[in-house]
Amino acid sequence: MHEDGFSRRRRSGAALCLAMLLAVGGLSLPARAAETPKELVPVGHTVGIKMFARGVLVVDLAEGKSPAKECGLAKGDVILQCNGTAVTSTEQFQQLLQGEEEVELAVRRGGSAKTLTAEPEQNEDGAWVIGAWIRDSMAGIGTVTYYDPATGAFGALGHGVTDTDTAQLLPFASGSVLPSTVKAVKRGQAGAAGELKGKFDLTTDLGTLRANTASGIFGELSPCALTEGDAVPVAESAEVRDGPAVIRSNVAGDCVKDYQVELRRLGDGEERNLLVTVTDPELLSATGGIVQGMSGSPVLQNGRIVGAVTHVLLNDPTKGYGILIENMLEAAGNDVN
Repeated sequence: MHEDGFSRRRRSGAALCLAMLLAVGGLSLPARAAETPKELVPVGHTVGIKMFARGVLVVDLAEGKSPAKECGLAKGDVILQCNGTAVTSTEQFQQLLQGEEEVELAVRRGGSAKTLTAEPEQNEDGAWVIGAWIRDSMAGIGTVTYYDPATGAFGALGHGVTDTDTAQLLPFASGSVLPSTVKAVKRGQAGAAGELKGKFDLTTDLGTLRANTASGIFGELSPCALTEGDAVPVAESAEVRDGPAVIRSNVAGDCVKDYQVELRRLGDGEERNLLVTVTDPELLSATGGIVQGMSGSPVLQNGRIVGAVTHVLLNDPTKGYGILIENMLEAAGNDVN
């Protein structure tokens, strides 16, 4: 987990951070009703996550006068096309600018489409630029929440992958999950989020991603160690109670364990449905509570999967927020991004 999944983003109210750790690389579907699975495998193991954007995301503009500012380009815009050619990476976009005195940019801003005309300029190295910092991918570590043995589908994180600089969901094009082993832990303390330090196997994909949503990332897993656990019933919202529960997490090596927590129901909205307080002495000793990388750790109560950890409170790492499993499954049933 990292302060905002990828980012350290503060929100109104208590300071908190998304419980996923990500590093920046050069990186809504129409509702479709889905039948809620009756049983899921609560996974709790970390994975490496690599995700590529659809188009390139503008994360900042150069200081002073620039072609980007003059044409109306803004931080948070997604550049989808340049002179009618689909933009697929930062490097490709830079190539499309070379030698062009004027380019037409197809841009997505929020839910709106815009067409902007920019006039690239040559920098001191002779390259044609518009004066915008752009990103096309992200990578990091997070935790798989569940696996559906009936379909091969999985969900992870319990929140979306957001850009560090703009706090926006990364516009999704493709991605995959990779084997990950936890090598070390930076313990959390008040005012400073801890983190899991993992090692990825970049040569192997465990599965593919198909969506990046505010309620989690979703895709399909190939048969592997992560898919071999026992399935448990899915709790309906009304079955989730204040009181004891466990979170299933991977905070050392490849070991997945259940740790004692206390739950408090907060509401049934899309996010922050649960307040999770770590009470397990072993986990408190190892991590200080909830740390970055644990985002997606499944929450179980009375033998049912009820949700996932999503955020840690920066001023008290023994506490964090969680999302109801019903909300994750609803998002998984929609074509998002």
